[in-house]
Amino acid sequence: MLFHEIIFGPIESRRFGTSLGINLLPLDNKICNFNCIYCECGWTDLRAVDSKFFPEKHIVDAMEKRFSEISREEKKPQAITFAGNGEPTMHPAFDRIIEKTVELRDKYLPGIKIVVLSNAALLSNKKVFNALAKADLRVMKLDAGSEELFQLIDQPLSLKKLNDYVEKLTEFNGKLSIQTIFLKGRYKNVYIDNTSDAEVDKWIGLLKKIRPESVMIYTIDRATPAQELEKITEEKLNEICRKVTDAGINAKVYY
Repeated sequence: MLFHEIIFGPIESRRFGTSLGINLLPLDNKICNFNCIYCECGWTDLRAVDSKFFPEKHIVDAMEKRFSEISREEKKPQAITFAGNGEPTMHPAFDRIIEKTVELRDKYLPGIKIVVLSNAALLSNKKVFNALAKADLRVMKLDAGSEELFQLIDQPLSLKKLNDYVEKLTEFNGKLSIQTIFLKGRYKNVYIDNTSDAEVDKWIGLLKKIRPESVMIYTIDRATPAQELEKITEEKLNEICRKVTDAGINAKVYY
């Protein structure tokens, strides 16, 4: 499932209420530095990346037009959410676009929170890190507690290890949220299950290092590129959630 607009919605989000989406990425293919086996946008395709990003001005003009329209409507969205066809921080002007988003939000839609969904792969880029710090809510991916499952589920396209990501996440000093998808099934003849007691305990150990403000727990909701994956029951997700809250970390299931 790809988004075919720069600005989409508002849509009803399980996590953010009524959300106006912003897609900084190409409309005809997914651009990401992960290749997650569950991604609703399909497999990652990095062909012709440089030539396919929307120009910064094109995006800013589209935001101003839509924000202005919504400002005249009675019902306003609860969030402006950067998501779309892959990893939003990969746009080369991501930092300047976030600055303009804050400026336009304050002008047309004051009080509405700016949310960025990210896999945290580019946190070592100072411009990306500082831009994320300007959002009202940073929602970062952490889908596994062990290196083995991290590589199997998220398939990062760099040589970074799971602990590299965790160390960068700690630099937000707890001012972030973590999103984790739970699933099980087979991929390339390997059985994958990040809901086991051992894996959940390792994952909670990482959460204790990161100290997020909240943890968003969910499971598969749409078709996945890997065909043999299973949705986790709400009962199991609630059990995992209780373990997180027992560890002193705020968590909620979104089913």
